[in-house]
Amino acid sequence: MARLTRAQQQARTRTAVLGAAIEEFAEHGYADAKIDRIASRVDLTRGAVYSNFPSKRSLYLAVLLDSWPHASLGATETLVTDVTGAAEAFARAWLERLPLATDNVAVARLRSRSVTGVFDDDPGRAVLGELTRLEALLLALSLESCPPVATRRVRLAELILTLLHGADHLAGAAPGFGDPFDVARACGHLTSLDLADVWAPPHLDFVRDAELCDDPWPEPEDGVVVVLGAARLSAAEEAVRAARPGERVTIAVVTGSPTETGALVRLRIGGLATCLRQTFPAAAAPPVHIDLDDGPALAAAIGAEVSDDTETAVRVRAGRIVARAHGRGAGHAVAMALPPTETARS
Repeated sequence: MARLTRAQQQARTRTAVLGAAIEEFAEHGYADAKIDRIASRVDLTRGAVYSNFPSKRSLYLAVLLDSWPHASLGATETLVTDVTGAAEAFARAWLERLPLATDNVAVARLRSRSVTGVFDDDPGRAVLGELTRLEALLLALSLESCPPVATRRVRLAELILTLLHGADHLAGAAPGFGDPFDVARACGHLTSLDLADVWAPPHLDFVRDAELCDDPWPEPEDGVVVVLGAARLSAAEEAVRAARPGERVTIAVVTGSPTETGALVRLRIGGLATCLRQTFPAAAAPPVHIDLDDGPALAAAIGAEVSDDTETAVRVRAGRIVARAHGRGAGHAVAMALPPTETARS
């Protein structure tokens, strides 16, 4: 029998550790799980586990990412006729992951991909807040395309996610409580509220103008590229609202902790994207792309640092960077910038 290469052996060890970790987390939950017990389940050393996963938190997130089946990525079969129907359909897709009443607490949290108690430090909680705001923006942009068309439905999306996250929590804490169909209908009823949702952040009036330039760019597609750290994700809306109609906005996410914070972002945004694909037709997808893979490469191309507080943006036209900005409000500044030829015409 041919000897396994180092990469093959590492992949086999990783698979074995993940299998053992699923059993450990299902039996003991995240807080009480032990790396030593996970290692002993597959006759490995503690060091072998840590060589593949640098922390228990990174291992737990890898379990959630790797072991849970993803929903079909094909076109939606749901006929969305208006914003009320869209809100209900999205809620039904979300609620499919709720745990069963017979699941124990640990299994329930695995089934629902819960990170309760996993990021209970202040930096982790701050990232979760930013991440949930980005989720609300992505949901809102899809809802805004539904009749009656609205200019902003972020507050509606925030209410829907508040209700759904609450249902998630109760399903684990009080199994069998509540009817998911009632929750979905309640999400639909939220669309009738007059939330007076406007986009007018006062701080944007004080953002410095972007720097006009003419620098090379490796990709041919035009648009606005914003590199955001995980602690600055809510700034995505600043670029989205300032972009020209139909203009592509790419939000590249970076973090100083790819195996923990990066995995959390991938888990949450990936789950949301699946629900959106199940609910809305492809034609309703907004021209916003969330890049979870090439963030570091795009940051390097722009000259931005890779950290949770990064906020850097460029405008690309015909394979050239024509405007760039760094710091708070960078996405807004670049989206508002006029390249030299357009400035001359105006």
